[in-house]
Amino acid sequence: MRDDRIEPQWIDAFAEVLRLCALQPGEAVCLLAESQSRRLNIDLAELAAHRLGGRPFRLEVPTPPAGRLPMRSTGASRALAGHPAVLAGLGASGLVVDLTLEGLLHAPELKGILAAGARVLMVSDEHPEVLERLVPRAGDAAPVKAAVKRLRAAQTMRVTSAAGTDLTVAIAGAASAGVWGFTDRPGTVAHWPGGVVVAFPRAGTVAGTLVLAPGDANLTFKRYIESPVRLVLRDDHVVAVEGEGLDARMLREHLAAWGEPAAYAVSHVGWGMNPRARREALLFHDRRDINGTELRAAAGNFLFSTGANEFAGRFTEGHFDIPVFGCTIELDGEAVVREGVLVA
Repeated sequence: MRDDRIEPQWIDAFAEVLRLCALQPGEAVCLLAESQSRRLNIDLAELAAHRLGGRPFRLEVPTPPAGRLPMRSTGASRALAGHPAVLAGLGASGLVVDLTLEGLLHAPELKGILAAGARVLMVSDEHPEVLERLVPRAGDAAPVKAAVKRLRAAQTMRVTSAAGTDLTVAIAGAASAGVWGFTDRPGTVAHWPGGVVVAFPRAGTVAGTLVLAPGDANLTFKRYIESPVRLVLRDDHVVAVEGEGLDARMLREHLAAWGEPAAYAVSHVGWGMNPRARREALLFHDRRDINGTELRAAAGNFLFSTGANEFAGRFTEGHFDIPVFGCTIELDGEAVVREGVLVA
């Protein structure tokens, strides 16, 4: 997009998502942002909340200093920094629209915000044109909830592909969750764009090989894979990054730069379920206009992520989100995705 003027269809998109989040007339809506948040999305959220009769207010904190390494899409914003007044304002809000750059999904403050009864809608740092295409629908919730139920009942996940992937995850007892793009219950969190189900494996449960082929995506780098990369995993950790091209080299160097084993660990595994999300979406926007969430939700992708996994006792700021296409994903031998296509 060339112009960041407000368009009526973008207000419509935000209003529809807030309606799905059960925004009530007179309800306090906290628009949580930081100094580097996308101003256009803040304005759109405010206008949409007013349209539905809510009482929006802006709560903006400074964007924290950059760390020693670049970070993207961690879901663990450092902007709140435990600020007591900020947390009080968030806890007093019925609905929090999270417009921070990295989001609160894995931020340490989220637990307390949810415990206070707020429902949190994380809006990915995307241009509103992306969000407009991926407005959730009421019917999106049921299939994701069904997939989460299946995931929680399974003992083993196996992922294979013609490219050479053969990965096994023992998922019995793993924390599992799904997002469909909106939340209408106190103490819950949602993510827009939505349409993904994931499990956070317990310690010692992931082993095998994951092959990244041209056309897969490294969302942390916001680029498509152009040369094959072979990840060898043992005991939940990437123990080798094999490949001769730039993709393998950059991945090796960035993982090593963190200097800690947890950066090589598995964060979560799952699959995309949004039929409206497009695999090729990265090609249509400047990098500053996108966050890549759309590819994570693209129906049938195997979403593999490295980094923090609090359920396995691993913490790090290093993080990779890697949607892998064309895989078969089986739960206890029954396919939920076959060769990159969702099984009905």
